[in-house]
Amino acid sequence: MRRKLAAGNWKMNGSRAALGELDAMAQVADGPAEVLICPPASLISAAADRAPASVKIGAQDCHENSSGAHTGNLSAEMLSEAGATHVILGHSERRADHGETDALVCAKTKAAQASGLVAIVCIGETLQERNAGDTLAVVKRQLAGSVPEGQTGDMLVVAYEPVWAIGTGLVPTLEQIAEVHNTLRSALCDRFASQGDTIRLLYGGSVKASNAADIFATPDVDGALVGGASLKAQDFVPIVTALCVA
Repeated sequence: MRRKLAAGNWKMNGSRAALGELDAMAQVADGPAEVLICPPASLISAAADRAPASVKIGAQDCHENSSGAHTGNLSAEMLSEAGATHVILGHSERRADHGETDALVCAKTKAAQASGLVAIVCIGETLQERNAGDTLAVVKRQLAGSVPEGQTGDMLVVAYEPVWAIGTGLVPTLEQIAEVHNTLRSALCDRFASQGDTIRLLYGGSVKASNAADIFATPDVDGALVGGASLKAQDFVPIVTALCVA
């Protein structure tokens, strides 16, 4: 049985003062859903020291190499040493702003997993691709290219984040979410056999307290990758609570 996961992506937001939000999040972190917060790299170590054991701390990216002349980058080993247990890879903002390809995301995933980090691989279509009817083809292509062989549910999480819904307030219909998640589940099971059914599928894209319950009731939605609403406990806790009772 797949344990639900509520993951918060703070993106380039937050300071040491913001880590106080972790204390308030602890009230729901001992429930049936796993809680993960991914702050900026500058806060990972402090967050790992501050967070209760029930709140896991993750990173937002890693380099595909373990060391070398890569100024400004961090390896998976460095993130693990800082206290991270998970790492977000292939987020649409990385793909768009830094030109990350499926092949690069795949290489980063291998590096992360080799260092003991759980990889959260993000995929999703643009509005142009959605309007052209290419959504399923896009997510299947990204999944195939971004995820290495030999995956299991304790190594990999897949997050479906339609690019056009991130931070816009726009959300796909529940039917559209179900269609994509069903397609992803089928693709995972076709590729990884019984292990494909152990890999958690998260939905991300303008998830908030008001729509969380309906989204979490959708088949094959095992949780959420939450952006802005994860910055404050008062916004994130209701989402986690909805996931716990889903």
